[in-house]
Amino acid sequence: MTATMPALFLSHGAPPLVDSDLWVSQLAKWAGDLPRPKAILMVSAHWESAPLTIGSTTTGTPLVYDFGGFPERFYRTTYESPGAPELAAQVVSLMPDDETVSHQPHRGLDHGAYVPLTVMYPDADIPVLQISLPTLDPQRLLHLGERLRPLREQGVLIVGSGFTTHGLPFLRDPSPDAKAPGWSSEFDAWADERLAAGDVDSLIDFRSLAPGMPYAHPTIEHFAPLFVTLGASSDPEQIPRQVIDGFWMGLAKRSIQVS
Repeated sequence: MTATMPALFLSHGAPPLVDSDLWVSQLAKWAGDLPRPKAILMVSAHWESAPLTIGSTTTGTPLVYDFGGFPERFYRTTYESPGAPELAAQVVSLMPDDETVSHQPHRGLDHGAYVPLTVMYPDADIPVLQISLPTLDPQRLLHLGERLRPLREQGVLIVGSGFTTHGLPFLRDPSPDAKAPGWSSEFDAWADERLAAGDVDSLIDFRSLAPGMPYAHPTIEHFAPLFVTLGASSDPEQIPRQVIDGFWMGLAKRSIQVS
């Protein structure tokens, strides 16, 4: 029998986050506690493209090294997960007939997708498909997640990959163990409270209601994948399991699981 998979929102971090023993151990344990997915559907903050766009479905498509200024070893990372053409066809079938779906068959996984997967499923033996963020509107992303929800019953792990705070321009201390700035800790505490209360309406209006804005998210693409995850849950107002918390470089790495 195929297990119904949860949906996840995780704070994926820059490539050097794999050097954090704590994050690696937390993420590996999280994956180990999950049923084994039949396939994985990734929605990353690092791919905005409208209309909804489906990436490569071919095994071995090169990764997208969409970052700069890091040691050379991070540009040599590989993750040759099997392609997922069947999952791509299922995604298309779940979209409204009047909604265009685009394809970029040569676009591989970006670091928001492959960095956490190298920790969660290091053998790269599960089919992975990445789709774009077709909008940054939280309500529309909730609806997208709702359309994708049936995939969970077929053993597909849906992962929204972003970061709970992402105010990179306002960081004063870039060290991994830096104290969180007030805008980061305040936004994170607010997100924790709103998630624990199942207050989706306030989360949708985070740009107006959350403390720490706009410093916590000067651009909002790193919070946006959360709404795909919530929409894919059986009830967006459920109290999620908050699996990872704390900070890295002062940024909140809060990550959740919903059923």
